[in-house]
Amino acid sequence: RVSGLLVPAMAPKRAGGKAPDEGVNNALKKLRDGREGRAGSIDEVLAKVHALESAVKRQPEVRKTLQNLNLTDSYREVVDLPGREVAAAIEQIMVAIAKNVLDGEGFGYSLPSRGANDQVYLEQLDRIVLKDKHTHTSFSSTASVRKVAILTRVMQLVHSVLQKGIHVTKRDLFYTDVKLFKDQKDSDNVLDDISCLLGCTRNSLHVVASEKGVVVGRLIYNEDGDEIDCTKMGIGGKAIPSNIDKVTNFRSDAKFVLLVEKDAAFMRLAEDRFYQKFPCVIITAKGQPDVATRLFLSKLKRDLRIPVLALVDADPYGLKIISVYMQGSKNMAFDSANLTTPDIKWLGVRPSDLDKFNIPEQCRLEMSAKDIETGQHMLKEEFIQQNPEWVKEIEIMLHTKTKAEIQALSSYGFQYLSEVYLPLKLQQGDWI
Repeated sequence: RVSGLLVPAMAPKRAGGKAPDEGVNNALKKLRDGREGRAGSIDEVLAKVHALESAVKRQPEVRKTLQNLNLTDSYREVVDLPGREVAAAIEQIMVAIAKNVLDGEGFGYSLPSRGANDQVYLEQLDRIVLKDKHTHTSFSSTASVRKVAILTRVMQLVHSVLQKGIHVTKRDLFYTDVKLFKDQKDSDNVLDDISCLLGCTRNSLHVVASEKGVVVGRLIYNEDGDEIDCTKMGIGGKAIPSNIDKVTNFRSDAKFVLLVEKDAAFMRLAEDRFYQKFPCVIITAKGQPDVATRLFLSKLKRDLRIPVLALVDADPYGLKIISVYMQGSKNMAFDSANLTTPDIKWLGVRPSDLDKFNIPEQCRLEMSAKDIETGQHMLKEEFIQQNPEWVKEIEIMLHTKTKAEIQALSSYGFQYLSEVYLPLKLQQGDWI
């Protein structure tokens, strides 16, 4: 046993490869953390992280907007608005609709188009945005009568919530009129239409999703008047609140944010108190990024001005998760300015790591036809093509037709992730 790692005395070699204990020993020889009799120190491990942090702090504080580029006539994005302004905008729309009905022009809405062809990646902004196009939906058309009814009902409910100054979940909203909505997807999709129509973020509507993401580590902040210390949240971490506008006053001595794809890896790092040895904030959305976690990460990076390093599975979906955090998702392209976090570094697990860290063959997985198709599609994405190193990693994945999960590192011991793999990656500055 070496530093909590299970190293078998006579481990069998895999075909054409090295014994598992050789993989651990090779990594330990390179590690200079000053522990277990090794040379070096934690400061030496973090030297390249400090340099990256300094580079991040030198970057401009204000991100470019459509207005800066004089593109507001071609594309659209929403902004955070106070509840009273959103309520007033809803009232103005309803007055305009009433006038149209009285004038014999009928009952309907002119909604921003949000189809696949209306969402484009803008290299100048490094995020997905929405084209400024509109589609008319009419109550007199059988194709759109139900959507107009749902849209009107949801706006009525949102207006009521805003007037009371409270927040409700999307599930609460659905259960106010189950017979009309029938499926929660119907009421959820209309919320995005309303955000676009009013020009406000979805958070400004005071309708939030249930809590999903969690945070732990060197971070203190205020939430609706209460002080939250994320070093005292155990191994489960603190739930990231759905209502991000209640989160204020971030304070931290962290040198980086570690963005983790999976809950299992998050719990391992939290239980090992990884953030105490290597000052950081650890965040996970437990899979696909939700709106609250994306908003929280964006606000954290903006306020603390420290680098964000991502730890995801070595498969196309891991990279897709990073891309959602960085450039936004197509279904919420209208709110990419608030939801995206630029310049996230891909720390691991990368396809090239599988051989570099001698991950045993039995821990590697064969890519399915769907995996390969997704990887090939990602290679064509403009966002991916901007980073040659990312392209190289995807090509390795597609060439070997091999993928691996973060948990593959556990083949060397359950604490290999926190005690060897991540410290060595940080020491070598091995991110792209």
